[in-house]
Amino acid sequence: MPPHCDSMDGPVVSAAAKALEQENVRLILPFVPEEGEQEVVETFERVMPIRRLSPEAGEVADRLFFETVVRIHREGEGATFTGLKPAGLDVGPVIPVAEQAIENGDPEELESILSEAVKHQVHERLHHVLELKERVNGDVERNREYVEAMLGLQVWSHSLYLAILAQAHEHGHAHGHKH
Repeated sequence: MPPHCDSMDGPVVSAAAKALEQENVRLILPFVPEEGEQEVVETFERVMPIRRLSPEAGEVADRLFFETVVRIHREGEGATFTGLKPAGLDVGPVIPVAEQAIENGDPEELESILSEAVKHQVHERLHHVLELKERVNGDVERNREYVEAMLGLQVWSHSLYLAILAQAHEHGHAHGHKH
């Protein structure tokens, strides 16, 4: 589910609303890949006069613009667009804390929640491996279960390490993040 780029209160729709409010399409362009800019600009230019017709027309025009921008944003990530999600969805504990860190510049709470999650997972996974290791004997199936858990811990640890060290734009798609 998280991040919430396709929700009505997510960062993409928020930036799109600001672009409409300030009548400045450039405010949304950083959220879409370069190859999607033209469609965003064209849609923006079509909806701006419609927004002024009536509040109802404005709502329809805004919705069209939001859907266009989010669809192009998601395509840039290599993800499918499944429609706009309502505001207020549960995005888990990390997204709001990350947003708060960005807002106030203080990383402590984000560091704490991430560190605690990693620490908990390491203990859980290692405990499981050690339990299975104690039962290792000549039984191939039992030994296989241990080997699978042991290698799983190693691969998970390596993947987590690489994710921690990865630069923001090293994830193989347009915006450097994946949903």
